[in-house]
Amino acid sequence: MTENVIRRLRPYLFHAFKRSHCVRSISCAPRLYKQNETKAVSHDYEKRVSQLQAQKQLSECYPRLPKHFARDVVPLKAFKKQYKRLEKDESAEEKLLTVAGRVRSVRTAGNKLVFMDLEDGSGHLQVVCQYGKLQEGDLARESFNGFSKIARKGDWYTITGWAHRTFRGELSIMASQLPLLVSPSLHQIPDLLDDPETRARSRHVDMLVNRKSILPLLVRHHLEQEMNDFFHHRNFVKVNTPLLTSGAGGAVARPFETVATELEGQQLNLRIAPELWLKRLVVGGMTKVYEIGPAFRNEGVDATHNPEFSTCEFYEAFATLDDLMDQTEELLASIQVKFENLRSETLSGLPTLPVDMQGPYKRLEFIPTLEHHLNRSLPDLNALDAQQQLTSIFAEASLPLPAKPTLPRLLDALAAHMIEPLCHSPTFITHHPACLSPLSKHFTCPSTDQTISARAELFIAGREYANMYEEENSPFEQQRKFLDQLRFRTVDGEGDGKVEVDEGFVEALEWGLPPTGGWGCGIDRLVMLFSGRERIAEVLPFGTLRNVVGLGRGRA
Repeated sequence: MTENVIRRLRPYLFHAFKRSHCVRSISCAPRLYKQNETKAVSHDYEKRVSQLQAQKQLSECYPRLPKHFARDVVPLKAFKKQYKRLEKDESAEEKLLTVAGRVRSVRTAGNKLVFMDLEDGSGHLQVVCQYGKLQEGDLARESFNGFSKIARKGDWYTITGWAHRTFRGELSIMASQLPLLVSPSLHQIPDLLDDPETRARSRHVDMLVNRKSILPLLVRHHLEQEMNDFFHHRNFVKVNTPLLTSGAGGAVARPFETVATELEGQQLNLRIAPELWLKRLVVGGMTKVYEIGPAFRNEGVDATHNPEFSTCEFYEAFATLDDLMDQTEELLASIQVKFENLRSETLSGLPTLPVDMQGPYKRLEFIPTLEHHLNRSLPDLNALDAQQQLTSIFAEASLPLPAKPTLPRLLDALAAHMIEPLCHSPTFITHHPACLSPLSKHFTCPSTDQTISARAELFIAGREYANMYEEENSPFEQQRKFLDQLRFRTVDGEGDGKVEVDEGFVEALEWGLPPTGGWGCGIDRLVMLFSGRERIAEVLPFGTLRNVVGLGRGRA
């Protein structure tokens, strides 16, 4: 066919790792070149397709595997463990095995010997394919030559053969049959890929080139596994609560809004937290529940925030604030031990944790700590002029006012300036002013006479990781606190006139929520901490929302 036909079939050529033409189009398309045609092709993708077609039909490059192949194939890590006893130049020809993986490199030694380095996720192994050792008696030399011409880095192969340690001491599999190509790479995998934008928008290529980019995903897997084990051993029940709701309560944030065709005219929200659902389950008699799952907040993207993120929350009847802090110390200590063991076993590239997670952790009370650093007492935070008095404190201390300076925002900003920087090692900031915690129990502080909450936040290196409190279980108090929260959100413009009191949750409390401790933690931030990453984009499989949207647009 002509070059024009090729261009019609391949409108978006490989450039700067933009998305390639889908395999479906390639495998179903008519042959681009005749079997023996030697047309010169300049582009790598087109050259690769031409190279494959010179040896076989494109459909033959994507064969269907035999029955139960995954059951019969031997993981490379298990292969190496089983045959590590082999001496130099020793073989185990009595047993044929099959392995499979992606080619990391190909080397030829003459015209009858090919070496490949194979990787399958569990480990890597050398493949030795020697023409004289292949047991296919009628194998044409042309078939071997064709294999050696098309095998390249990035291809997926299956190999059947026996264990063998080479004369130089490299444990290998000696192929008894010609390696079978099961999926070729149609693009040349580069040796270097360091452009941040390209890495973010072509995550699969980044993972092929920069193997360390997979590490945070492994950390997430092991971290969630350890959390599941931790809660399981303490008799918690793991649950899933709705993502789509008629309200997005549970935290102060702007929700995503949508409409379902089944409920015409009914506005729905993606949840911003599973909190209210989980507490309903406690009302229903499930006294220890937890959930690990996604939450959504229609807000900005920065180093530690993404509109879609993962959270873990647990609720335990009769747990006090001290119980929650103790369990936090126990959980993080167990995760630290888990990764110390993994570092010496399977995750050798894991960085050393910059802080020690073994408890007990330092505890700083919110108001006394602020007053100590301001060298003055805070005003009565229930007074009508509390906001005005706090604003004057900012002026006296030469601190910038936050945007839309409501009372909660002013207090939160003071904590960010004066308390959070004190929290390098794991530290609990406790007993926040009541206006910062509308869902928690409130009481009068005996030392400051302020109304405070039974709440604690865990900070590490100045960054928040967990939030916990004794839950408000009085429907009368909760109704009042919801109204206070609504008043603050209306003043600062967050509500846009659409925020309403969650009457359904208040009604649920009327059925009796026992005294309950609640706890929440951002999974992504924990993954950042234990994998040594500074940006949330690095621990999400496909980066932040901007990257995900970019991938969804296709060949832009």
